[in-house]
Order: sequence, then structure tokens, then C-alpha cells
Amino acid sequence: MTAHTLAAPPPARASGAGALQRLSTFLYRHPMLALAILLGPPLAWLGGVYLGSLLALLAQSFFYLDGFTGLIVREFSLRTYGELFTGANLDIILRTTVMASVVTLACALIGFPIAYYMARYAGPRLKPLMYLGVMLPLWSSYLVRVYSWKLILAKEGIVTWFFAKLHLLWLLDAILSTPVIGGPSLSTAYLGTFIVFVYIWLPYMILPVEAAIERVPRSVIEASADLGAPPRSTFRHVVLPLAIPGVVAGSIFTFSLTLGDYIIPGIIGSSRPFIGQAVASHQGTAGNIPLAAALSVVPIVIIGIYLAIAKRMGAFEAL
Repeated sequence: MTAHTLAAPPPARASGAGALQRLSTFLYRHPMLALAILLGPPLAWLGGVYLGSLLALLAQSFFYLDGFTGLIVREFSLRTYGELFTGANLDIILRTTVMASVVTLACALIGFPIAYYMARYAGPRLKPLMYLGVMLPLWSSYLVRVYSWKLILAKEGIVTWFFAKLHLLWLLDAILSTPVIGGPSLSTAYLGTFIVFVYIWLPYMILPVEAAIERVPRSVIEASADLGAPPRSTFRHVVLPLAIPGVVAGSIFTFSLTLGDYIIPGIIGSSRPFIGQAVASHQGTAGNIPLAAALSVVPIVIIGIYLAIAKRMGAFEAL
């Protein structure tokens, strides 16, 4: 009896284990309740914090700023959205959209060959090194990378020195004298802003594209070759359509991040603002929160239109 008494579990532990077992059985018999307990907190955060902030932003955009008192009039009006169609704001929206489109196109053209080589030709030793090379810039501070590029692209920077060593300063001066994209130096020109945007967002294009190409079955490519298709036709009609979802995913990153960024244009480039800079200015210095909110809605609408077009073209069918 003494040995049996010593082997028996303590009453508190036994009751605790029994309660957990009853709770587990209860949740097993009520799977919807278990699902609600699991998804309730994240959905509450998503609905309350994320979607709630977006709804608050949308509500603010329907107010307007009284031009006489400088106070926000909290009455429903489309006056603030009408201000988006003034010349200055249209220039900001067009400038930002064009830059985001060009950056996205450049990232796709540069990133796709790199991703294709990583997925199809890189060996087991080279592929980890290529992953490391793509992701290594993401391990450093965003601001450090941007300010480093400001020094690289400055008039006394390494790019100018490199052109001087090759006796090609005339070519650099010709590029900088080009209207719209030029300027006194690369660090104060739209071309410099474009270069830094491509450098910063390129990994966000390479990784989704590489993952999409990696998922293309080799048997499909081999079947295309067995049927007599040349490599160019196989790439065009087999690999590229199946890799489009990765390109779309990467372009969503590069396009949306460029639309909303205000740090890079504030450090590198001309004084003409982008949407992010205009939002920061109206939110802080000018105190025109309704116009800042209306400008913030513009990238959301543009991204929504882009996703609708991509879906209509069948870009998500292979996902």
C-alpha cells in the first residue's frame, strides 16, 4: 500500500490534467469554437488596428481644411478630392506613378535573369551564395544604404571618379544634361533616385520570381523538349507563363513600395516631391490632414486597379 501511495500522482496535478483533457475533448467536439479561439485575436487585430486605421484614413479624406481659419471642417465633402486634380497635385501623382512603373519594369528586367539562373542553373554550392548575395543588403539599415548611395552618386563620388578614369566625363555630363532625368549630379537627379530605388527593391523582385520558377516542374520542360520545341519556345510558352505569378508578386512589392516611399526622394533627387513626401508635408508642416489622407488613398486605388488588371489577364491562375 505504501508503494502504491508513493506512485500515485499528486491530486492537483491529476485534476489539472483532467481539466486539460476535458477542454481538449470539448474543443474537438466543437471545431468551430476552436477555430474562433485560434483566429479571433489575429482577426481582431486585423479588423481593429489595420482595417480600422484604413477606415479612419478614408473618413479623414472626406473632411476639408477651411482656407480662412486653417481648421479642419469635419463635414462630408468631396472638396479635398477635388484638390487632387489641381496642377501641382496631378504632377506629384503622375511623377510618382511613372517612377514606380519604371522602377518595377527595371527590377523585372534585371531580376528575372538572376532568378532564372538561381532556379535552373545554380548548383548546390552556388545557390546559397546567390541567396546570400541577394539578401545581404536587407540585413543592413535602410537609411545607411540610402546615404551610402548619396555619397556614391555625389559629384565627388566614386561614379564620377570612375567616369573620369575612363575619360568618359563627357558622357556623364551628357546624361546629366538630359531634360527631366538630369541634374547637377546623380545624387540630385531623377536618374539617381531611379538607381537607388532599383537597388533597394530589387531583392523583393528576385525572390518571388525565383520561387515561381523553382515550382515549374522539370518534367514539363523536358516534355516540351521531347515534343521538339526549341529552348526559346519552351521558355516563352512554358516557363514564362508559369513564372508570371512570381513577377506579379514581385511587381506588387516594388510598385507599392515605390509609390509610398518618401525617404529616398527626400535624400536623393530633386526638390520636386513624390506622394510620400507630399503626405508627410501635409500631415506635419502644413497640418492639412484631409489632403494628406486623400493623397494616401491614391496609391491604394492605383494598386487596386493594377491587381484587377493582373487578375483579368490571368496572372493569378497559376498560383
